[in-house]
Amino acid sequence: MATVKGGVYLPLYGAADKTVKVDPFMMDVYPVTNAEFLKFVNENPQWKKSNIKSLFADESYLTKWKTDESFTGLPNAPVTNVSWFAAKKYCECQGKRLPKMDEWEFAAMANENVPDARKVETYNQYILNWYETPKTFNKAVGSTFKNYWGIYDLHGLVWEWTMDFNTVLISGESRKDVDKDSNLFCGSAAIGASDLMNYAAFMRYAFRGSMKARYSSQNLGFRCAKDLEN
Repeated sequence: MATVKGGVYLPLYGAADKTVKVDPFMMDVYPVTNAEFLKFVNENPQWKKSNIKSLFADESYLTKWKTDESFTGLPNAPVTNVSWFAAKKYCECQGKRLPKMDEWEFAAMANENVPDARKVETYNQYILNWYETPKTFNKAVGSTFKNYWGIYDLHGLVWEWTMDFNTVLISGESRKDVDKDSNLFCGSAAIGASDLMNYAAFMRYAFRGSMKARYSSQNLGFRCAKDLEN
């Protein structure tokens, strides 16, 4: 795992133009791989493809796996078609957790050289180019750049689950609001965004807002995080 020292940042949505404090935390250097997830399901057979309950995963769960113990693709490619429930359980079994959305965004705004590269044109263009590149989920972990924190593949391989992914649907006044704003991703809602030019982030938030915890997708994986140990 890599240590992310934390700090403050201005999220795209949800803070009413106020910065959010991110406490120091640790994050996996790489996304979870096919081989690692196979070990998990063997040790926890209730999460195997043939045993998974529909409450915890949709019909696309591990759809590329031929059997419970046979996946397609590279052993060290990121596992995909995994629901939020399964990803959360995997991390718990490792003594970890899924990263919070603010933790993920904070770590992922770094490029190779600086902790916040969101105003660097080449950084955002790199992400947008990745969005247009097909089947990057077939590549091995570590295929992309090592960022400022020493973390690979936050952009360029797969989308990733976060613990509180569904908090993107908010009213815009506060992350603590209980009322969800289903119009957040309509054109007029962009007025409330902190950076109208950050198309890459708009697409991430929209993707998160379209998901439910039992959903799975061929380009959606995950990695684990944990609180910084004293």
